[in-house]
Amino acid sequence: MRPCISSIAKWHSRLRNFSSANCKVASLILHETSNGSNLSSSHIDRTVSKMYATSCEKSPADAHKDNPVSDMLSDSFGRQHTYLRISLSERCNLRCQYCMPAEGVELTPTPQLLSPNEIVRLANLFVSSGVSKIRLTGGEPTIRKDIEEICLQLSSLSGLKTLAMTTNGITLANKLPRLKECGLSLLNISLDTLVPAKFEFMSRRKGHDRVMKAIDAAIELGYNPVKVNCVVMRGFNDDEICDFVELTREKPINIRFIEFMPFDGNVWKVKKLVPYSEMMDIVVKQFTGLERIKDDPTETAKNFRIEGHRGTVSFITSMTEHFCAGCNRLRLLADGNFKVCLFGPSEVSLRDPLRSGADDNELREIIGAAVKRKKASHAGMFDIAKTPNRPMIHIGG
Repeated sequence: MRPCISSIAKWHSRLRNFSSANCKVASLILHETSNGSNLSSSHIDRTVSKMYATSCEKSPADAHKDNPVSDMLSDSFGRQHTYLRISLSERCNLRCQYCMPAEGVELTPTPQLLSPNEIVRLANLFVSSGVSKIRLTGGEPTIRKDIEEICLQLSSLSGLKTLAMTTNGITLANKLPRLKECGLSLLNISLDTLVPAKFEFMSRRKGHDRVMKAIDAAIELGYNPVKVNCVVMRGFNDDEICDFVELTREKPINIRFIEFMPFDGNVWKVKKLVPYSEMMDIVVKQFTGLERIKDDPTETAKNFRIEGHRGTVSFITSMTEHFCAGCNRLRLLADGNFKVCLFGPSEVSLRDPLRSGADDNELREIIGAAVKRKKASHAGMFDIAKTPNRPMIHIGG
C-alpha cells in the first residue's frame, strides 16, 4: 500500500481553512450573487452535473421483472421498493461531525424503541411483500448485544437475498466471524480519513487502527468487495482522495466517495461540498484506465473499475446528480417510524399501530399509503439544507 501522503502539519494548515475553503460550486455562487443573479438550487444542480453525467440511465420499469413485488411497495411513479434499511440503534461509539452536533442528540427512551421481535415481525412483513435486501444501520448496529441473534433471524426470512450492514468498524473485527455465520452477507465500513489524527478530530474519538483492522478482517473472511464509505469534505479529506483510490490496487475494496449532505446539526455548508465532477477530475489526473461499470437501474452509486486494480471506485452524488428516478429504498427507524425518503421530513409510525394490536393487513395499508405519497424526487440541495430533518444518527446511515 502506498503510504499516505498527507502530513499532519499540512493537514493542520488546511484545517484552519476548513469552513471557508473555496470550491467550484462556491465560486459560481459568489459570482452569480455578486452580479445580482438569483441562483436557484436547480441552476446549481444543472451546472455541476454537466461533467461526468451518468452513462447508465435509470429504468425502474425494468428493474425487477424477475422478482415482482406487491402493490404495497410500489409508488405512484412506478418505482418498486425492494430495499429496506433498518436502524437498530440511535446510539453510537463515535461522534462524527457530519452525523451529529457537538453537544450530542436527545436519544429516544428505550421502551419507545422497537424490540427485536418487533423488528423481525415488521421485516418479515416487508420481505413477504417483495423486499429482497435489508441493510442494518444505526447509530452503530454492532453495539447491540443481540446483534447476532437479530442477524440470524433476519437472514432466515424466506425471500430475503441480501443482509447487509453499515458500521463504523470500531468493534467489528472480533464480532465479524460470528456475524457472517449468522447470515451477514454484505458489509459497508465507514472511514473518512487514513490519518489517525484527522480521524480523532472528525469522530471526536480514537479508534482509527481498529477500523483498519476491521477492513482487513472482512477481507480475510471473504467479503468481496468490502465497501468503504468516505464522506468527502473540502479542507478536511479532499486531499486524500487518491490515497483512498490506491487502497483498491491490491485489495478487493470498493471505495465509495459520498458527497457531503445536510442533516440537522451537522452545520452543512456548500463550501464544504466537493462535487462528483471535481472528485473525478482529481482521480483521472492520477489514475489511467478508468472504466464505467454498467450499474443496476436502482444503483445509487456511479461505479468504476481501474485497470490493474483488484477493487473498484464509486461516487454517490446525492447533492449534484440525484438518483431519485431509480430509488428502491425505504427506511425503518429505531423508534419504529417509517420513512420513504432520506431527505424528506415525512414519517409515519409503525410501532404505535403494531403495539395497539394492528394485524398484518392493517400494517400493510399504512405502509402502502406512505409509499404512495413518496415524491418523484427530493428537493435541491439548498432546499434540503433549509428543510427540518432528523440528525443522521436518528435516521440511520
